[in-house]
Amino acid sequence: CGGTKQSPINVDTAQAIFSPDLRPIQLSGYSLPANKQLKLKNNGHTVVLDLPESLALTGGYAQQYRAAQLHLHWGSPSGPGSEHTVNGRCFAAEIHVVHYNTKYDSFTEAMVHPDGLAVLAAFLEVGHGENQYYHEILEHLPEIQEVGQETLVPGFNIAGLLPANLKFYFHYNGSLTTPPCYQTVKWTIFNQTMLLSHHQMSLLVSTLRSPDDKLLQNNYRPVQSLHGRRVLASFQTTPSVKHSPG
Repeated sequence: CGGTKQSPINVDTAQAIFSPDLRPIQLSGYSLPANKQLKLKNNGHTVVLDLPESLALTGGYAQQYRAAQLHLHWGSPSGPGSEHTVNGRCFAAEIHVVHYNTKYDSFTEAMVHPDGLAVLAAFLEVGHGENQYYHEILEHLPEIQEVGQETLVPGFNIAGLLPANLKFYFHYNGSLTTPPCYQTVKWTIFNQTMLLSHHQMSLLVSTLRSPDDKLLQNNYRPVQSLHGRRVLASFQTTPSVKHSPG
């Protein structure tokens, strides 16, 4: 996993370049009926929810991408575990919704091409109330404690796992954060964080087991060097100074 376009990275907001060309991300087909069953699995590294190909990115990217899966990265009761950081700050957890370019026949085919993948990322923090959307996933974690276990989850509005405002985000070219670390991901990192209750966060960090039968914790990759890559922002990250006459 060497290479000069690896992920995750630290987003330095002072260095991010405002790009008015970055349009709001648009999601299509993300609201699923309850009778559409989704597979939730403990793959030994994370919890993965398989997503139907009817979910797509229809705006914000130059090309069309369809969803493949989503998964989470987290820390432990004693520390945060997001993959990306902002101005050096690590968040409690991070969600990745993985999509592949529709010009390829499958995720596996797409992941080796430079324009193959698009991942939407959002940070999770502890807030006050229960998050009803994350509840749809987290309540099933006790059913998949052991590596390789899977269960079925009724469909729900997947968009609820992401911020309501999809206009404000950072964008850069990077990689998958697990081997084979292909450098084929166009990353979108939302500026607004998602809030889970304290109980929900403890469920996330203290339920699943890893292949060596310990608790699956701190499943994040440390930040990688930028190697001169540009990080774009869809919004002004530093207030512009207005000079009044005189």
